[in-house]
Amino acid sequence: MALPDYVVYPAIFDDQHHDGNYTVTFPDVPDTVTQGETLTAAFKNAPDALAIALLDRRRYPQATDPKVVQVEHPDAVVSLVGVDMKRARRRADNRTVRKNVTVPMDLAELAKKRGINFSRTLAEALELKLED
Repeated sequence: MALPDYVVYPAIFDDQHHDGNYTVTFPDVPDTVTQGETLTAAFKNAPDALAIALLDRRRYPQATDPKVVQVEHPDAVVSLVGVDMKRARRRADNRTVRKNVTVPMDLAELAKKRGINFSRTLAEALELKLED
């Protein structure tokens, strides 16, 4: 049976010290923990932590009803966190491929003089372009 391309799990966002720092755990994916200095940062970090924890699994655990998790953790924020596992698997496969590109000669010469790495620069530009 194929793994799903998108998964959703309840997460516990706990500010137990009431200092604005949140610890994030996933009851269905033990040993998966992340944090954030704010609730927003914790929400931003949660999908990556979940994706990393699930990448090497042959089966994904069943998700618990978030209402049940909220009852068990009444003082915490409980929310669903979704992850595009297809994208996570693609990002984890970090093999490199060779691509030939053409650039204007004057740019190539200036870049060479400044010691600019063409491969790194192209990869960075593609990452920025694909963020949209």
